[in-house]
Amino acid sequence: MTVRSVLQLPSHAVPSPTWMVGTTIYPGMQVTAVFLQKYWIPIWFTLQSKLNLPISDRAVSSVMEHNGSDNNDTIYLLSLNDVCCLMPCWFGALATLFTGLLCVECCTDYNGKFGSVLDGIPVIGRYLFKLNRWVKVGLSSYLGMEVSNDVGSSSSNVSFLSTTPLLCGLCTMFFMSIVPAHLMRSVGGGFDNESVAVTAMVLVFYLWTRSLRNTHTCTSAAVMGCLTGLAYFNMVASWGGYVFVVNLIGVHAASLVLLGRYSSKLHASYTAFYVVGTALATTVPVVGWTPLKSLEQLGPFVVFMGIQLIEYCERVRVKKQLSFSKAWLLRLRVFGGALILGAVIVAALYPTGYFGPISSRVRGLFVKHTKTGNPLVDSVAEHQAAKPEAYEQYLGILTKLAPVGFGIVAIAYSNEASSFLLVYGLATYFFSHKMVRLILLTAPIACVLGGIVVGRVAGWCVEGVLGLRLDVEDVISLISGEEDAVATGVDSNGAKGEKKKQNGKKDVSNDNGQKNKQNGKNDGKDNGSGKAETKKNSIRNNLLYQLVVKCTWLYIAYELFQRAQPFKKEFEDKCRELSYGLSHPSILFQANTASGPVMVDDYREAYWWLRDNTPEDSRIMAWWDYGYQITAIANRTTIADGNTWNHEHIALLGRALTSPLKEGHRIARHLADYVLLWTGGGGDDLAKSPHLARIANSVYRHMCPGDPTCSSFGFLAQGVPTPKLEASLLYQLHSHNIAPGVEADKNRFKEVYKSKYGKARIYKILSVSKESKEWVPNNLVCDAPGSWFCKGQYPPGLQKVLAEKKDFKQLEDFNSKSDADDAYQKQYFEHLSDPEKAKRRAEIKARKQQQAEAGKRDSAPALTKMQIKELNQKWEDNEVTSRLFSIISMGDYDSFEFLLENYPTYAHYRSKDGRGPMWWAHEHGRPRMIHLLKSRGVSEKRKDKDGITPLDISSDEL
Repeated sequence: MTVRSVLQLPSHAVPSPTWMVGTTIYPGMQVTAVFLQKYWIPIWFTLQSKLNLPISDRAVSSVMEHNGSDNNDTIYLLSLNDVCCLMPCWFGALATLFTGLLCVECCTDYNGKFGSVLDGIPVIGRYLFKLNRWVKVGLSSYLGMEVSNDVGSSSSNVSFLSTTPLLCGLCTMFFMSIVPAHLMRSVGGGFDNESVAVTAMVLVFYLWTRSLRNTHTCTSAAVMGCLTGLAYFNMVASWGGYVFVVNLIGVHAASLVLLGRYSSKLHASYTAFYVVGTALATTVPVVGWTPLKSLEQLGPFVVFMGIQLIEYCERVRVKKQLSFSKAWLLRLRVFGGALILGAVIVAALYPTGYFGPISSRVRGLFVKHTKTGNPLVDSVAEHQAAKPEAYEQYLGILTKLAPVGFGIVAIAYSNEASSFLLVYGLATYFFSHKMVRLILLTAPIACVLGGIVVGRVAGWCVEGVLGLRLDVEDVISLISGEEDAVATGVDSNGAKGEKKKQNGKKDVSNDNGQKNKQNGKNDGKDNGSGKAETKKNSIRNNLLYQLVVKCTWLYIAYELFQRAQPFKKEFEDKCRELSYGLSHPSILFQANTASGPVMVDDYREAYWWLRDNTPEDSRIMAWWDYGYQITAIANRTTIADGNTWNHEHIALLGRALTSPLKEGHRIARHLADYVLLWTGGGGDDLAKSPHLARIANSVYRHMCPGDPTCSSFGFLAQGVPTPKLEASLLYQLHSHNIAPGVEADKNRFKEVYKSKYGKARIYKILSVSKESKEWVPNNLVCDAPGSWFCKGQYPPGLQKVLAEKKDFKQLEDFNSKSDADDAYQKQYFEHLSDPEKAKRRAEIKARKQQQAEAGKRDSAPALTKMQIKELNQKWEDNEVTSRLFSIISMGDYDSFEFLLENYPTYAHYRSKDGRGPMWWAHEHGRPRMIHLLKSRGVSEKRKDKDGITPLDISSDEL
């Protein structure tokens, strides 16, 4: 069953990009929305109705009739649109819960022992463990802190409901619920892959650490591993970030082996996770067999095979009781044979192109520079390197707390589960430092590490004041009055108190956590230690000493609480302030005008115009940034969106927009019916145009020959467009009837809509190819009949254009049969490393080209006296007058000459006060410019609104 059939909507109601070429959609987000809308929401509202709880005003009631019965049930439904809008909030809450559970799991020691992350390393680990133990025993003995159970304790009574784990979990959930790095993908209306994927990711991490509990048998570890695999399947279906998840777990499993923490339970857990998760992942259409082919995902497979070999060696060692040297010899033989076999298999598969390359996005995370060599990837702001300010903005105080939490876990509270936090923290910091978008991945781990700092300090204070460890399980047992309930709390020795035996004997715990039953008999092994122990106990049991310790802890707790309040308030205020910005629609914004502040709604109104005034089968050509908005708001098919992964198709779109108008129309008429542009300045399409040209040139090399960064496509000094930009379809439509002398070809494009504040313009493409439009839907290549996963094909009318393309080859495309674009990539990075030099070269080349074209136009007739008179009668402030004044005031003669050569009418432009270039040239003392203006027929005797001539200005200055 396809997503569309589940929705039971006609095909035109769910428009999708025309060119679904390659892998473009992860279905988990859509399937989840449909499941919630059709199944879970009715159950939830029915439950609320039965309990007489208020039901949302957005719910729509429906009567379900029963055959042969008068009792009909009323069910309540939400529209699919409402479900999609609310999903980020719902899953944000779930992500907060799962992050808290992850923290609790990593802060609880289940029948094991915390220690340094290096405790498993021979020699080093031994001394670190002893030092760690002495410190903790001292804190337990003299400061009343409950830490002795963390070192060498084998007590099975340790619970995740004890004081410290609960406080750590609560603090983590507090941070996660408001931190901007998480809010950026969990605000209502922000329906995106990450909205669901972050929740799925944290659930995978929680279940993975849960499977590593020390209390697990191999069977239970395997069961939890299977559950982890199921959660991983949800992650795979939701977001491409599943590659990060599987690699992170693989690295953690390998780290445990290298740190000497391997066990059969680790083998059972990882094996179950990898087998179940990978098997299910291959069923997702956009993934297929890439887990066993892509270089990005073969690392976890290598770890999987390595763990199998280790387990085999361990079983042989135990079965045959091999000595240390023989066991290592066995391992060398097994792994040596496996390496040889693996090398043979790789050598056989490599020439066939079996192995997939590393994507440019992933590659960009490991190169020294912040660019990937792929102009499409490099053009996205979210793919740039993160700056320290970004961490401060999205993580706030967690940037200070997380490193401290990392140190606490690494030095004192590391075990099989909590060591995952160290791997997670290092990986997310490294990757987010390379790509600012990945700060999203740092939210869970930063909250966990920050929660550990605050929670452990709070736990120490509580236990120090009370002198015992609170455990919810024991409290419940005590309240319930069970006879065998264990008395809650821990005495000052750090041992759990137990009920006295009826025969007068009782169990106590020494500082090593080993229980010795005292029966009054002397075993003859005291050797004087009993006196020292008695003296130490007498100090600890002294009431005055205990009172001093408790008061000290109470003061520390009070002082820390008071000092933390300003930081807490600042963090909350900062998060709340940023949440407002994240919650506001990005296509609406407030602007200040002469009449006061106004709400600019141009973009949404443009989409509504498309929805209300164009046929339902209309295709809209716009840059891919707006694809989602056109699909969701205008309900029209767009040429590309943020999920179009085909580089060559984006390049074709870029070529259509940046080619000369006539050539661009020849492409557009086969692809679309309308063109939508963002205009009005700021980050509009004209500002993005150099990126568009650069992307187009990566496939169609004639766009900017010898100039991979397309420095010749843009603006020269003072906003003068280069010849290529000026001739482009984008510039002609963007500046139509705005820039002087710019008018789009009325035989090819017709302007049908211009927004109120000029932020969006829509043009109807004339002479659209009906043959191409009818050909495309009849020639889709779907993976199954009626499926949503279909590859689009270009119509025959574009074959001549497509024949000019050169498929873009990434630096890491190992499967390329032809030579890689070494020269292109080398020149690309040279221009990026020195953009000013590249721009100067482009400007010189553009000026020469303009001068050559201007020379050809010299034969054209000069402006007539009537034309000059008409130009001098128009007094207004505009972009041209502002540009001319700026150039003259700066004394930029070359730019001034360049403008007048290409736009002779500019010499006669007058501003609102009646002055023009001749007045400004006299005012700033520019004799060369005055001479140039005279040669263009500009008079020095004309008067401004105050009756002042240019000569009067010169006379006044003299």
